[in-house]
Amino acid sequence: MEVSLLSLSSSQNLTLKPSTNPLFHFHPSKRSKPPPTHIRAAISRTKKEETVDTVKTHLENCHLIAAIKYKGFTVKQFQDLRRSLPENTKLIVAKNTLVYKAVEGTQWEALKPCMTGMNAWLFVHTEEIPAAIKPYRNFQKEKKLEENDFAGAVFEGKFYAPGDFKALESMPTRAEIYAKLLGALQGPAIGLVGTLQAPARDLLMVLKAYAKKLEDESGQ
Repeated sequence: MEVSLLSLSSSQNLTLKPSTNPLFHFHPSKRSKPPPTHIRAAISRTKKEETVDTVKTHLENCHLIAAIKYKGFTVKQFQDLRRSLPENTKLIVAKNTLVYKAVEGTQWEALKPCMTGMNAWLFVHTEEIPAAIKPYRNFQKEKKLEENDFAGAVFEGKFYAPGDFKALESMPTRAEIYAKLLGALQGPAIGLVGTLQAPARDLLMVLKAYAKKLEDESGQ
């Protein structure tokens, strides 16, 4: 095979003319202009309104809201945490100001003391509070996230500081309350008196359990 080489003498100059072919005609890159200020403001306002609406939606049938210190979380850690939580809980990241706007004027307004820094918000839609909190405690321990503790919570209109969480985590389960009720009803009167002196939440669940027991017996 013969190969022809183009040889240019030192006295010859090679001149390249711009191509007239539009396929090879390059234009300098043009930056797209950002949207006008009023449009950006409208988009931002819409996103904020959507966040407030989302929080309000999660407030429905909610039994507890807890704030978790979110600073330092990686995207993967947040995704893993979400997967570890039970279906009756929801976890979102939202600015404190927007959360407060959603809860203002409700019992959840008591969350205000923990609305500093970066928070993720845990919405618990079950009466089984200890079971809803435990997955995060396990995750926190497994990932060694000592700094990412609970910043606070509200349950039945009362604010619980980080040091008060043992009271929430040690609350009796529904099954334990039912067993306590049945034992009190079947035992001496003093046992029933002790049950009636229990906290309002426990008493309410006790009465519900007793009503259900009567319904079951009447249906037999």
